[in-house]
Amino acid sequence: MHSIKVEPKSDVDEGHVYEVTLGEAGDSSQHIVSVPTSYWQKLTGGKIDKTELVRRSFEFLLSREPKESILNRFELPVIQRYFKDYEESITIK
Repeated sequence: MHSIKVEPKSDVDEGHVYEVTLGEAGDSSQHIVSVPTSYWQKLTGGKIDKTELVRRSFEFLLSREPKESILNRFELPVIQRYFKDYEESITIK
């Protein structure tokens, strides 16, 4: 089981940047993720905060690939390019 630690790092013009640390049995990886405000609104309608969206997005990724395969730095919308069911799975109705 992976631990997922999400820490806000900075605000950018149109969103936020987070550092995500994934841990598993003494091994960890770190990732930098940008979350455009418009994309957060599209997926959540503001019903959950951006930190929670990032955590859920990493749960989604880890259910489909090993942590070593996750990009070190990316914008959240990139996930949809690799996994066509991402937005449908993660959207808060």
